[in-house]
Amino acid sequence: MAKSKYEYVKNFETEKKLLPNCWIVVRIDGRAFHQFSTKHKFKKPNDENALALMNRAASVVMDEFKDILLSYGQSDEYSFVIRKDTTLYNRRGPKIMTYINSLFSTSYVYYWSHYFKETRLKYPPAFDARIILYPTDENLRDYLSWRQADCHINNLYNTTFWALVLKGGLTNTEAEKRLCGTLSSDKNEILFSEFNTNYNNEPIMYRKGTILIRKRIKNPEHGKMRQVILPLHEDMIQDNFWQKHSEILAIKSSQSYEWPPDMPLPDIVMSQLHINTRDRDKEIVVIEETV
Repeated sequence: MAKSKYEYVKNFETEKKLLPNCWIVVRIDGRAFHQFSTKHKFKKPNDENALALMNRAASVVMDEFKDILLSYGQSDEYSFVIRKDTTLYNRRGPKIMTYINSLFSTSYVYYWSHYFKETRLKYPPAFDARIILYPTDENLRDYLSWRQADCHINNLYNTTFWALVLKGGLTNTEAEKRLCGTLSSDKNEILFSEFNTNYNNEPIMYRKGTILIRKRIKNPEHGKMRQVILPLHEDMIQDNFWQKHSEILAIKSSQSYEWPPDMPLPDIVMSQLHINTRDRDKEIVVIEETV
């Protein structure tokens, strides 16, 4: 490339490289998503299609960036855990963060019509991003435990709040006042005594969030093993999860996973296996992806 007298401005650029041997977490959050969800008429307290769209966008990111070992999502946020020995982009933090955020954002828009067939996207959604380093396995586990505990706290509040509004006839302000200062036990009691709802019976995806990890499963069409990005809804706070999925912290190859035969494979797994699936309106949807 020909040089010019203006090329000296490149000297102002700086490369912020991340410390070696640290877990890298990129967390993205929806910007003004309360307004976005209201404008697009998301169901309250949880919109299954909105969460499925978040999971699909996150799976696209994981498919592109193989050094992401685990992703965790809830509501309008997703955390991507990158192996601590990665050399991705020479560990240049801003480059890693911006690429992941931009791919997630564009994937969210790209797949919108697959999950919201009757709702036109009224304006572009926006996500902010941050990058955090965790030097130890314990730090990383505590971070993920914090996010999952946050999922439970927020979902219990929202489930109770919207029960009071949609079923109890209270205004938003009245519901907020009713819940002010209440504990988890109080909210559980309101749901059970006033709305005959056992919070523990709510869908586990709402209560625990979604974990995306790489696993090898058997393709139901021909029986061969195939690595896929698998969505799980499990408790990450307890030791059992990390013992069961020990390859994550050990940074080893994906292990085989026996999907329950009486449960249908999730849509994002079916698309990775290139198997036709039906959406919730019973229309056949075929999504071809390069995996």
